[in-house]
Amino acid sequence: MPFPPPCVMGDESIMAPKSHGTSLRPVQNNLRWGCDHKTADRICNYNRHYAEHGGYFETTSFIEEARNMSTTDGEITFFDSNTGKPLFIAPRGRTMEDFLFESRNHGWPSFRDDEVVWENVRCLPDGETVSVDGTHLGHNLPDQKGSRYCINLVSVAGNPE
Repeated sequence: MPFPPPCVMGDESIMAPKSHGTSLRPVQNNLRWGCDHKTADRICNYNRHYAEHGGYFETTSFIEEARNMSTTDGEITFFDSNTGKPLFIAPRGRTMEDFLFESRNHGWPSFRDDEVVWENVRCLPDGETVSVDGTHLGHNLPDQKGSRYCINLVSVAGNPE
């Protein structure tokens, strides 16, 4: 099922087997927010349907750091845990508290169309949301406001490269 623009659709070839699962390399060793490396590698590279457990992001330092960043920079860039490419920039068009509230409500960081770096992100027809390099990110689960990308924090906890 195609999703409406600005969502950029991709096809299954993005997730074809590569040298490290669906990616060319494992996740970075120094993931942000204290994300678990083993969980991240499993979710990002050897998974197409499963997720970190709901609320996982609340067990990390993410919320505290997000609140601190919102008073200084205003936005957080979320990088691919494998490649370090930017995938999401949030919040955009809403406050940090609104972003965190929606994320807590759904159990995973939840992004909207304006917060996606479409150069590096694709949606597959079944709603799976992936990086152009084959990292499993999560799923597009639209609601009454439009597309909502529920994303595993371990998938977007990378550092820029």
